[in-house]
Amino acid sequence: MMPLPLDGRSRAKATSGSAGAPPSPVDLPVMTGVDDKTIVFLDVDGTLLPFRARPAESARPQAGGLVPADGAQGNPLLERLDPADGPKLLDLGCQLVWATTWTTDANDLITPRLGLPQLSVVDFPDNDGPEHGLHWKTAHLARWATGRRFVWLDDEITDADRRWIQTRYPAKALLHRVDPFAGLTDDDFAHIREWLAEP
Repeated sequence: MMPLPLDGRSRAKATSGSAGAPPSPVDLPVMTGVDDKTIVFLDVDGTLLPFRARPAESARPQAGGLVPADGAQGNPLLERLDPADGPKLLDLGCQLVWATTWTTDANDLITPRLGLPQLSVVDFPDNDGPEHGLHWKTAHLARWATGRRFVWLDDEITDADRRWIQTRYPAKALLHRVDPFAGLTDDDFAHIREWLAEP
């Protein structure tokens, strides 16, 4: 059985099999005159926090020795965070954005443990249900990115999400599925860097 995410939100909301006409194309302006860095949307559960313990994780130090005084220190799953992920994410040279149901808690509990700065947080509307088999985040992330190139790291991405973005989003996007039992790996980072290097 798949472990429940720490935020407790039901993963049953992830996709919908509703029938009907396909959704209309995303009506997005292409950003001009603003920061055009590639966005990296970050999920937490199953991406930065794998559902299976990482090898030798007990011997891994906290990033920069930082342990937030947040009342969550008793949560053993937070020890599955790999502090090395923080520098690797920063080295991508992109705008990092939380795209997780942890919402602002990600800045309070995850960010200090990875040595990251405070990040922007995608605010998912409660009434924005999934469309036609899509993950419930897909269309909203496309709207949030407003035509900028983006990478989405998540353990629940499917081919349906990739097809929808490919045919309806006006810029390049990499929807990269992370193995939820392993979390982000060196192979994942290598693939992301290769994609970022493409014209």
